[in-house]
Amino acid sequence: MKTRLSNPIGFTPLPVTIISTLVYTTLFVALLVTHIVVPSAPSSRTPIAHINLTEAWLDLQYISGGFHPYNSRRNDETRDWLLERIERILAENMKKGLMFDRSKYLHDAQFRASIAKQNPAVVFSDMTSNATFSIEGRKINDISKKEPGVSVYFEGTNIIVYIRGSEDGDEDWWNTGQETPEKGGVLVNAHYDSVSTGYGATDDGVGVVTILQLIKYFTSEGRKPKKGIIALFNNGEEDYLNGAQAFQKHRLSKFPRTFLNLEGAGAGGKAVMFRSTDAEVTKAYKKSRYPFASVLSNDAFKRGIIKSETDYRVFTERLGLRGLDVAFFEPRARYHTDRDDARHTSIDSIWHMLSAAIPTMEALSSSDKDSFDSEGSGAVWFDLFGQILAVFKLHTLFALSLALLVVTPLILIIIGAVLYRLDKLYIFSRKRQVQHGETDESVLLHGWKGFFQYPFLVLLSSAAVIGLAFLVIKLNPYIVYSSPYAVWSMMLSAWVFVAWFVSCAADFLRPSALTRLYSLLWLFSVSWMILVVVTVLERRQNIAGGYFLVFYFAAVFIATSIAFLELFGLPRKSDYADEVSPSDGGRNPSRRSHSISSGSRLARSSEDHQTPTNNNEEQPAGEDDRATETTSLLRNDRPTTFAHYRHRDQDTNDDQAINESKERKVYLGEQAWSWSLPTWPWVLEFLLLSVIPIILTGEIALFLTSSVYQTLADGSSIMLPYFAIAFFAILLLIPVSPFIHRYTYHIPVFLLLIFTGTLIYNLLAFPFSANNRLKVYFNQHVDLDTGITTVSLTGIKGGSFLQDITTSIPSTAGQEIACIDSTVRTGLQQCSWHGLPPRTVPSPPPHLGIPPTFGYADWLSFNMSRTTNTTRNEAHITLYGKNTRACKIEFDTPISDFDVEGAASEARSEKVPKDGSKEIRLWSRTWEKPWHVKVRWGNQGQSFPVGMKKQQQRRQGLNGKVVCLWSDANDSGVIPALDEAWQFVPAWVAISKAKDGLVEGSKRFLI
Repeated sequence: MKTRLSNPIGFTPLPVTIISTLVYTTLFVALLVTHIVVPSAPSSRTPIAHINLTEAWLDLQYISGGFHPYNSRRNDETRDWLLERIERILAENMKKGLMFDRSKYLHDAQFRASIAKQNPAVVFSDMTSNATFSIEGRKINDISKKEPGVSVYFEGTNIIVYIRGSEDGDEDWWNTGQETPEKGGVLVNAHYDSVSTGYGATDDGVGVVTILQLIKYFTSEGRKPKKGIIALFNNGEEDYLNGAQAFQKHRLSKFPRTFLNLEGAGAGGKAVMFRSTDAEVTKAYKKSRYPFASVLSNDAFKRGIIKSETDYRVFTERLGLRGLDVAFFEPRARYHTDRDDARHTSIDSIWHMLSAAIPTMEALSSSDKDSFDSEGSGAVWFDLFGQILAVFKLHTLFALSLALLVVTPLILIIIGAVLYRLDKLYIFSRKRQVQHGETDESVLLHGWKGFFQYPFLVLLSSAAVIGLAFLVIKLNPYIVYSSPYAVWSMMLSAWVFVAWFVSCAADFLRPSALTRLYSLLWLFSVSWMILVVVTVLERRQNIAGGYFLVFYFAAVFIATSIAFLELFGLPRKSDYADEVSPSDGGRNPSRRSHSISSGSRLARSSEDHQTPTNNNEEQPAGEDDRATETTSLLRNDRPTTFAHYRHRDQDTNDDQAINESKERKVYLGEQAWSWSLPTWPWVLEFLLLSVIPIILTGEIALFLTSSVYQTLADGSSIMLPYFAIAFFAILLLIPVSPFIHRYTYHIPVFLLLIFTGTLIYNLLAFPFSANNRLKVYFNQHVDLDTGITTVSLTGIKGGSFLQDITTSIPSTAGQEIACIDSTVRTGLQQCSWHGLPPRTVPSPPPHLGIPPTFGYADWLSFNMSRTTNTTRNEAHITLYGKNTRACKIEFDTPISDFDVEGAASEARSEKVPKDGSKEIRLWSRTWEKPWHVKVRWGNQGQSFPVGMKKQQQRRQGLNGKVVCLWSDANDSGVIPALDEAWQFVPAWVAISKAKDGLVEGSKRFLI
């Protein structure tokens, strides 16, 4: 024991086990704490001058006090409250605020100019901007063909606050017809609507209250921004990003050059900066107090891996702005459900977003005039423990990657060449020829020992992890939904135990002092090939998410170089071979007196020497000579444990004492020449190989896991979270693999117990819980012609979960529930039954005994007439729905063009996709508005039956249905089927909306 502890950082089991375990434990705990824990808000509720967290929290409680989708009365109330809240903020800041004679303001230019000088902000209640746009359909078959898309007409109700910048001047350029100021401003955006089944606390209430505090901050004395700021509260984001589409029709949309979009795709937690247009804009986020960011999600959006969208897309693609997307992103099980409320978020989450928004907006609004005039550069960004944001250009990463690909192999080749020149290149060296007089003999160096150990170690341990992924997917595929860290623990512990077992077995059978160096060489070679792929993607696809692999490779290279440099401490191969060769006839006994093989006690072993044979023939490798009195004690006397060095009786003879000292430095039957290898560099190699790679890889692994583990309810691939965890588990543990053959059994056996427990749990545990509810999607359809009502829940296909959920609802009793693949949400199934009739349109009270189905026909009225025009197929449709402001017209065959009465003139390409539209969605800012729509069809590349004449083509009919939507579930009893579902589904189930309308009523038409 004294020998083993004599060097606390020697490459022996106890130091290796303790140091590596401490490093991994410290890094893993730090990564988990940073990822999970939301930084606490300051104890002072005014942590920054003019910022009040208590106000923000109270504002959030009001906003999330009820469902407020665009098509609800509560939405109008929220809008009125926002206008009043903004006016109050401005009045408090400027005393006069906007409290002036509005009539005089409109007609007196001098008075208007004086007010402009006094008031730092102007509020626009935009009730005039309308947008007509289209969304392309999904690709089918070949890449060029798509399904018909969707056309949208939307009447906006946005609220816009213009905060005047010091460079903007005092003129009301938006009223006077002047050109938009050339300086360029900054847009900050959040949407104040929610979905019909969610209270919208984090989607997007926190964004709204953040902007309210930004208005208060930038309109306070001494805080006037250099460039003007547009604060946009848009309405209708949840339905095709309608509010942002309407904003682009407003005059102020031409003012900003950059933007900050505040969003929510989870409920609570931390806000991540997950998308950016370029490096220059991203640097504005660097001053965030608690930066949390990953470029990986940016790549996923660009490659179409993530299908959902935010207003970011409108601002970049439609307005050509440069900016950032910041959003809450987990837990996704609460997203768009009744748990997206103030109770399930916190003031800490508000502070996390607000503390990032303030410095970001300050940086963007104080930039130089030409800072964003040129085209932006691709960016790489990531945070380190939520304290530092690293940002650099993508072409810098490419240059670094290319340099590493070229330079690193050359450096290793040069080191190898120098070692070869010095006769110290023991790797790949099987033997060394020694000449004594007229005879030659071979001294075995065993430099190949340990070469094949590493690939078997990695392949077997990785195969075990991948096999576990398949096993869990087969037997309990949804366990990751509620227990991602149990899956992580299972895979990490399995990999370590298998790797340790394989490496120890290999090391016992064929011990080698070169195992670590060979492992690093294998790791260098594989990571070099991976870097080739990463570099190509950086150049051709502008993919920046592989940055962590670049730094990973750099760490591997440095560790490999240090391991190579250790070989300089070895004796020359010729000197060693001469030392262990047979007696030279006593011509120079003194020269060999200190040899590791001198004397009977320390004589050479058969592994180090072979007797010369005729014609210089060699014996087969690994074949032992007959043992003699000169056979070294190193031969075939290995202890049966991996845990200690050999010990020899001390001799009074000085030469023997020196040789015993050397022998004790040879670890457990490894090559005799390894006694001179330094024992401490492994610590440096391990730290280089582990710290930076684990930090960068671990942050991405946790972010990716949090992003995807609950997307299974959305129809995402079951395999994605499991194979993502398996892949990153392997990457995280690779740094310990060159050293794991020195582990004691304690940690691997402990991890074996963890593996056993987590495996049993992952295979047998129920995959959902009250805290991680399975999301299912509700919709009710009413055939207003027949009065038939159909309720449907859409959810995962696997198992009988959806069927169990539907049968728990009382109204399904005795009914045959029909389950089919969903046509709305890919990858899910839809189960339907005849449900309780809705009361979304006021009807006689239930106590009068009049059935709710009475009067269904009056919920929606329409009239259609064909235009008497022989040159094209055209019809005029009049549509009206009660107690709603959202309707749509669906077509069995796509239309080629349409016009809505009162809409601004738009190019046909804006209104209808290339492959036509199968649907027109109509959103009005007023309730029960009659719609007047003119549609055209048959002129959009449509195929007709062979032999049909042109006249017949022009007179072709059009079939479809008119639909109106009802989305207000704030009052109990309005949608009894939804109330019933909320009440009776199991506690592990969450209800979300399947479509824009919770209830959709339709009538068929034929033209």
